Amino acid sequence: MTTTAPKLRPSLKRKAPGLLVERGLRDRGLEVVVGMDEVGRGAWAGPLTVGAAIVPLDRRVYKIRDSKLLTEDEREALFDRIAGWCAAWSVGHASHEECDELGMSDAQRLAAQRALAGLGTVPDHVLLDGKWDFVGGATRIVRGDLTSLSIAAASILAKVSRDRMMREVADHHPGYNFEANKGYPCPVHKSALQAWGPSAIHRRSWVFMDHLMWNGLQRHHRPEAQMALPFEG
Repeated sequence: MTTTAPKLRPSLKRKAPGLLVERGLRDRGLEVVVGMDEVGRGAWAGPLTVGAAIVPLDRRVYKIRDSKLLTEDEREALFDRIAGWCAAWSVGHASHEECDELGMSDAQRLAAQRALAGLGTVPDHVLLDGKWDFVGGATRIVRGDLTSLSIAAASILAKVSRDRMMREVADHHPGYNFEANKGYPCPVHKSALQAWGPSAIHRRSWVFMDHLMWNGLQRHHRPEAQMALPFEG
């Protein structure tokens, strides 16, 4: 992985998130504003991860973008810069077991609670990407990772942290190509599931379990089982 700041591709140069919302909240007396974003909701294996970032308003790290717009090398190059720049940051995880037992909505709430607890400070307000308030009392911003610098920072911190976890476990689960797909569905991942069934870190309550030719472990069902939601991050 490269450690130098990435050179922005032309397509990204006009898509910089800003601090308009954060500054507006500070003008209202809300000093500690946290941007939050999740990653891993649409994966079939591994944790669900929520990032939280409190960014300074008087200095910036340039080249921050929504994590989904950046390549893996670009995100890795920005990670340490963002971590050192933030006034505080944290990531919280909900394990694959917790995703199965709690359902994705409650698992996301749990990961968010852990991320907030890891900040070491109590926020005055939270900014979330998307339409769903999984924290309570937060400001929701549709496509917030494109417009809010704190949400974009949180998205990179969450994505890189989770990707590193999936690369670390890949050697323990060969064949599923976790080092490349990070637990998301892709042809190699789907073929491996048909050949060997789910690994120890697969979410076994998900509907893909019903379509495996492999006839070992059965799909895990909760009393009030949720259907998997579409991939969002």
